[in-house]
Amino acid sequence: MKNQALLNAIIENAIDGIITINDNGIVESINPSACRLFLYEPEDVIGKNISILMPSPDREKHDSYLESYKSSGVPHIIGHGRDVLGRKKDGNIFPFRLGVSEVKFEDTRIFAGFIHDLSHQKEAENRLMQYTQHLEELVKDRTITLNETIEALTNAKEEVSTTLEKEKELHQIKSRLLSMASHEFRTPLSTIQLSSSLMQRYAEGLDSPKIDAHLLKIKSAVANLTVILDDFLLLEKAEANKITLQISCFDIQVFIKELLGELKLLTKKKQKILSRPNNEITLVKLDKNLLKNCIINLVSNAIKYSGEETEIEIWTTIDKNKITINVKDNGIGIPQEDHEHLFEAFFRAHNTGNIPGTGLGLHIVSRYVKIMNGSISFKSAIDKGTLFTIELPRL
Repeated sequence: MKNQALLNAIIENAIDGIITINDNGIVESINPSACRLFLYEPEDVIGKNISILMPSPDREKHDSYLESYKSSGVPHIIGHGRDVLGRKKDGNIFPFRLGVSEVKFEDTRIFAGFIHDLSHQKEAENRLMQYTQHLEELVKDRTITLNETIEALTNAKEEVSTTLEKEKELHQIKSRLLSMASHEFRTPLSTIQLSSSLMQRYAEGLDSPKIDAHLLKIKSAVANLTVILDDFLLLEKAEANKITLQISCFDIQVFIKELLGELKLLTKKKQKILSRPNNEITLVKLDKNLLKNCIINLVSNAIKYSGEETEIEIWTTIDKNKITINVKDNGIGIPQEDHEHLFEAFFRAHNTGNIPGTGLGLHIVSRYVKIMNGSISFKSAIDKGTLFTIELPRL
């Protein structure tokens, strides 16, 4: 049941569309991302022939491709491994990359299609072309030598070509959807990040605040999705028992100070992160990487679920038996009825609203604390903030 819930959650929250059809080309399931891409509700598509999502001539030829495949065993499935066009409910046509996988289950055969929207990529390519043309005009206006011009344009084309080649290497469907979500989706996100950086470079010197604003949105979206994929990857490692303790001796006060320097970049307007000094013993023996992930997760949550002009506190105490780390905020708090489920995978409190999140962060923190033979607890009430306390044995 737990694996099924995890699988369903991955499919429901996948950034790409996932559609399954039977032997006759009839749609059996469609995830929310695919519905958004094609502008259909699930009930409009399930039970219908997949060709309703295709423009001509693929719409008319799809059944013949499928019949040919079933009779010959040679894959002629429309669009497998290449870019194709889809038809939205409103009639608009858009490009996407399609990967098709055949799955045999209990003497039945289904086909799973993984759909990656290329609309934004094509728009980015067009913008890159416009910027390249503009660069050529600037080169001429500034009387740059022909060799320098050729070299600059060649380098730009090589960078774009490399980026597109990396994009084409995606869609190698792996045996587990969790592994695919944590590893394969990372490559297109890197491509988008690189493309946005290229566009920003080409747009330098242009008075284009709208372009800068859109680039900022792209980079912010990529950062959010990367955090989600990191959560999936960390969860997979934890559940597969791939994490081993790497104990080292370090000054926990200095360690926390360095972390807070990074985390202050994420704070909202006039938010403050206060670290209470510990004048007692500060040297500890712990797994630095696991502790770093725990503190970053708790402080990031405090930032995310607290308003502007609020304070977040972190302090430590050390005695002869244990090390205690506290993170306190005065944010939205956690409803009492959600307390018992807070550390479960994919669980989110009912008052989080539209605040983004996967419901994996606290689950991963609890797993890491357990690996370090420690415990985590919390106190919270709605609109009164939350205090998380991690207790770890002193070695």
